[in-house]
Amino acid sequence: MTHVAILGITGRAGSRIATELLRRRHTVTGIARNVAAAAAQPGLTLKAGDVTDAETLAALLKGHDVVVSSTRFVGGTDAATLIAAARQAGVKRVIVVGGAGSLEVAPGVALVDTPEFPEIYKAEAIGGSAFLQTLRAETELDWTFLSPSALFEPGERTGRFRLGGDRLLVDASGNSHISMEDYAIALADELETPKHSRARFTVGY
Repeated sequence: MTHVAILGITGRAGSRIATELLRRRHTVTGIARNVAAAAAQPGLTLKAGDVTDAETLAALLKGHDVVVSSTRFVGGTDAATLIAAARQAGVKRVIVVGGAGSLEVAPGVALVDTPEFPEIYKAEAIGGSAFLQTLRAETELDWTFLSPSALFEPGERTGRFRLGGDRLLVDASGNSHISMEDYAIALADELETPKHSRARFTVGY
């Protein structure tokens, strides 16, 4: 059993990750500014706090084995704050819910840099890329950055998916997608059996 803190518990991804971890009998603390918006789940402890403040966050993270960050890259916890808080709290392992924008669609070409990438998501994608670059310079913490496929929405928990590295995964029809439920399985698997220490990987159908 692992003691896991999830930042962004009120979000669609964070809540599903909590559900997956709880069904595997881990203990989960959900952290957000307004935990009243979080759905109650048996075994889930909720704590309110400003996750953008390193001192506040460090106090909330103490006593946990792993922190999962599922906040937005624009307006959420930035990499420097997360790293500082984890170090101060003595949490050695950090798993980040990444974005698809930084995944490559061709050698040296990121999805966010393609003409088809929606303008509305660019700021978040660029923020995710910067977050990943900061993590890649980090040598103390055991971090993992898990990027979903391009279409990342609530759906079915099938347990059938593929894992990849820095390249965007697409299916036989050219679509890139993963349900949040299956994404949560991949993240929980990585938490229980680490295979991507200080690395980014992706999941898709």
